[in-house]
Amino acid sequence: MAWGVLAGGLVQLVWQLPSVHRAGFGFRPRIDFRYPGVRRIARLMLPAFIGSSALQINIVVNTNLASRLTDTSGHVLNGPVSWLNYAFRFLQLPLGVFGAAIASATLPRISRSAAGHELAEFRSTLAHAIGTSLLLAIPSSIGLALFGESMIAVVYQGGRFQAFDTHQTAMALACYSAGLAGFSLTKILAPAFYALDDGRTPMLVSIASVAVNAAAAFALVRWAGLGHAGLALSVSLVALLSAAALFELLRRRLAGLGGRALASSASRILAASAVMAVVCAVAAATLPEPTSRLTHAGRLATVIPLGVATFYATARALRVPELEALRAACYTSSRNAPRPEVGDPPAGN
Repeated sequence: MAWGVLAGGLVQLVWQLPSVHRAGFGFRPRIDFRYPGVRRIARLMLPAFIGSSALQINIVVNTNLASRLTDTSGHVLNGPVSWLNYAFRFLQLPLGVFGAAIASATLPRISRSAAGHELAEFRSTLAHAIGTSLLLAIPSSIGLALFGESMIAVVYQGGRFQAFDTHQTAMALACYSAGLAGFSLTKILAPAFYALDDGRTPMLVSIASVAVNAAAAFALVRWAGLGHAGLALSVSLVALLSAAALFELLRRRLAGLGGRALASSASRILAASAVMAVVCAVAAATLPEPTSRLTHAGRLATVIPLGVATFYATARALRVPELEALRAACYTSSRNAPRPEVGDPPAGN
């Protein structure tokens, strides 16, 4: 399986090289440490490396703590490390699809704006990315918290992974999902500092987040008695605090970041997500209690489309600006798409 992951990564790289070459990029190995670009990247890379490693460090710290959890009789538990790892894998799907994708699409635009000293455009682009991330992350986090158990059962349950393990993993996933918006926003806000040639600020926030996570994890496990769920919750709380700190520091640096408009959008998204949660919970209550992979899959096949439709309709009724912008972009894209003429070969040939 490890070799398969490596082979997949190589295929992903090689697949893109012809397109990159056609776009005008040519690569010739050459070692020149005096080249200005190399020096600039080296200067920025160390703070960026430290700044981007905070989440992984927090996961390692919490995994170490999870390996020491004991039951009421003092025996070390066998499951917490696996429960946390499986839950975090589920969280990475929406985080990679939404957070990382929006950050990757935003960085080139804000970098051009920063290079051209066009701060108004920088603020506008970044605010739109933040709002879009909230639009996708908030309802996703609620969906994971409500129906994570069925999702985990469909994928993992079977063999030695029993219903008890599914439930414990779902508890960790619910706590991780509370920080999904924070994880997503951090992926957008930290590169914004890099675009401004500032790698120091995200690095300091990351270092502080590691210390806060260690203290919060210890407190939630030792004093609150939340066990492995407390470890997942500490990572989420730190992600939210880090995102809030980065946002505030960036807002001060840019003399504003559309905070009122973002707060208005966030409140509407929360309201639409709450309606979605109520509708899905009522619908799930009318279904039989799932006892197998098939019944869990049936529950998901019912509540997920219902939840998406409910959130979309409610968000439209509340006129969430980011949703309207996405609809307009999709409509413009479809209108501008080239239409085949009579006699043209079918697309794909």
